[in-house]
Amino acid sequence: MLIYKIFRADEWATLQADGETAGAPIDVADGYVHLSSAETVAETAAKYFAGVEGLVLLAVETDGLEPLKWEPARKDVLFPHLYRKMRMDDVVWAKPLPLHNGMHQFPALS
Repeated sequence: MLIYKIFRADEWATLQADGETAGAPIDVADGYVHLSSAETVAETAAKYFAGVEGLVLLAVETDGLEPLKWEPARKDVLFPHLYRKMRMDDVVWAKPLPLHNGMHQFPALS
């Protein structure tokens, strides 16, 4: 199953350059990497990245991704949280998340 991480361009560049990252500032502050399911990633983009250009959407395979915990967050919906640094080899694919008429345009999530 694929889950998703939205990064700003500089955060994505750090992951590519260093091979791993503790994530965005909110991830570092909370002690885990926040991820989203296919059902929640658009809401995550709207809530936390409204109007932000230059985003990158990363897909991550859950099989073998440890320690990953699904925990309640917004409206008690379960969200995947990765309790270690995200590594470049966790990434299945990365695609731009362009902004068009104020809305992020998502690629096919598969």
